Amino acid sequence: MNRILGRFVFVWLGLLSLSLSAQGYYEPPVNEELAKTKLKEAFHFLVLGDWGRNGEFYQKPVARQMAIASKTLGGDMVVSVGDNFYPDGVASVQDPQWNASFESIYSQYDLNKPWLVALGNHDYYGNYEAQIEYSKISRRWVMPSTYFSRTYKLKGGQGEVLFLVIDTNPFISKYQNYKGNIGDNVRKQDPQAQLEWLNAQLANASSSVRWIFVIGHHPLYSGGVRKEAKETEEIRALLEPIFQKHKVDAYFCGHEHDLQIIQPKGSRTVQYLSGAGSAIRPSGEREGTKFAVSDGGFMTASVTGNRLRVSVVNAEGKVLYTYDQEKKDFKK
Repeated sequence: MNRILGRFVFVWLGLLSLSLSAQGYYEPPVNEELAKTKLKEAFHFLVLGDWGRNGEFYQKPVARQMAIASKTLGGDMVVSVGDNFYPDGVASVQDPQWNASFESIYSQYDLNKPWLVALGNHDYYGNYEAQIEYSKISRRWVMPSTYFSRTYKLKGGQGEVLFLVIDTNPFISKYQNYKGNIGDNVRKQDPQAQLEWLNAQLANASSSVRWIFVIGHHPLYSGGVRKEAKETEEIRALLEPIFQKHKVDAYFCGHEHDLQIIQPKGSRTVQYLSGAGSAIRPSGEREGTKFAVSDGGFMTASVTGNRLRVSVVNAEGKVLYTYDQEKKDFKK
């Protein structure tokens, strides 16, 4: 009797599983490689850049692996480092790109988290203010202004992490001379006011802040196609002294369509470049390069009071590289 009942239950569960699958129910798997290195009592987030291409190129498989990574880690949020919509941003909050490149692509339950979003240069070709307005009608899109801050408590009473989302576009001289939307939009901004805000935020950070992370679009350093570009030199000359003075721990950026981790000799700040959310370009190395690859993918970041662990994950879910950044002066 028990054997018959057991077979019935087994068959019933199988039919139920098939029924749920047919109705669109889907339980994503976990990433076993990530699971093995998961930090306990950590604040987890994903870092994605240069992604909005209507699901084309690597965008869809990267989105799927992001959902798996978020489930595996118990992700708290997503960071977007800009170029959210190609080729020309969005026109309004009703633009079809919102669905075609964002809502329908990152629709998985485990990506239904806050998205801290920076503006990229391609976003300036459109109506950048529409991306700010979208924050008012979306539960997860976080962009209250062109630059802003957010503070999150670390788990287990380990202090706080400060995120400063900046807009690097007004700092690029060539954009000031462009015609059309991007030039008009950039010229509306006040670069000096933003720099004063950034310095004030860093100088007045709470004593409970253990980590300071800055999020922007353009990199300070690159071994990729923009290794010696004027825009890279401009951003580095402007922001590097500020980051050094105020002991910024990490800078998350994109713009280059690859995945790089760089810490030049003598620099306190580690740069994590995650710009491979859809299309990719050749990568390369420079002084201070710890990792570089031309592959579709994203990064995961896990933060405790004394450690930042960043993993580079490609569009197939393979963990290509993991880097630990230590906070040696931390005492719980």
